[in-house]
Formats: sequence, C-alpha cells, structure tokens
Amino acid sequence: MPPRILSIDTATAACSVALFEDGRLIDARHAVVGRGHAERLVPMIAELPDGGRADHILVDVGPGSFTGIRVGIAAARGLALGWGAIVSGYGALAVVAAAALDGAADGDMLTVVAEGGHGEVFVQAFAAPFAALDTPRSLTPADALAALGGGRAIGSGTRWLTAIDPAIATVEALPDARHALLLPAGDRALPATPFYGRAPDAKLPGGVAAA
Repeated sequence: MPPRILSIDTATAACSVALFEDGRLIDARHAVVGRGHAERLVPMIAELPDGGRADHILVDVGPGSFTGIRVGIAAARGLALGWGAIVSGYGALAVVAAAALDGAADGDMLTVVAEGGHGEVFVQAFAAPFAALDTPRSLTPADALAALGGGRAIGSGTRWLTAIDPAIATVEALPDARHALLLPAGDRALPATPFYGRAPDAKLPGGVAAA
C-alpha cells in the first residue's frame, strides 16, 4: 500500500482531519467547534477510511488555543504509538498561508493574523513561493495593523484589524488539515510539541507559568 499521512488540526476554533495516500487527499473532515475538540476529534478520525490509520501523522502545533493544541498533539502521539507511525508538526499560521499562497505569483505577500487571546493577535508574514518572512509574534491589534505596512491580511484575527481600519484588505480563515501537504517538507517536520506563541494563561503558585 502507498504511504499514508493523517493530518490533525485542532489548534484553533476549527477541528479538522485529513487522510492522504501517496500525496493525494483521500478524505477529510472539517468543523468549527469552538472548544469541543476533545469530543469531536476521535470520531472524525474514525470516520476516515480504515479509521484514519497512517504511516505518518502530522499535527498542528500552534500557536493557537492552549487546550486545542494539547488535544491534537496528545491524539497524534497516542495514535502514532498504537500504529507504529511517526509523528511531526506544522505551524498554524504557516498552513493558513500555504493555502492562501497556493498558485500565487512569485513575490506575492500576505500576513496571517490569528486570534491570540487577551486582546492580542498572532502575526506572521509570508511570501510566494511559500516562505516565512519572520517568526510568529503576539501583538495588539493596533501594532499588528502597523506591521502590515499596507499589505493584505488573512486569518481568524483580521476582524480586530478591520474594527480599527475598515478599509484594509482582509480575509477570515482558519487552519484546515487538508492543506497540510501544501507546506514544504521542512515546514511539516517540526517537533510534535506545543508552540503557544505566548505565555500560558494558567499560573502556578508564585506566579510561575504552567507547562
């Protein structure tokens, strides 16, 4: 059987899975669930052909929802252990950019602006052919708007920018597991460990951030 890849994405309000065989998409599921990832993820995987069984599992490692990221990574690690599969990660902002830049002209640029919590957004710039121009940052909407420099923005956090300047070009978008293979191989070979993009909300006694 040709190699299969299962992609899992639970880093944002969306919950999605996709199964690829020999680089071709076989089947996928996508739903905007808010905070219900733990309840929806395993049934969605089970609905895929052969229960989603794969040789390689890709998982969105963030930045995004602390809980969502942990749910996806825990599921990926558990399935990989049971199936004898390998597991690796990809970035939430990168996969949104890869989908938006697919087929774009060389030099086309955009900035992904995603919900970040605490009144901030995650921001990262990209260009075609796919390349990250900087690293993810957590910024206030005003600082994110200034960082755009007149460019276009895409992502779940763009509504915060249009609230400041309704004239800017924005598109709302969430990560989708079916777009994972649009990323270059190196960008989907990250460690399967959480990348939160900012300090966790929860604090241990003494003010130390929880892991």
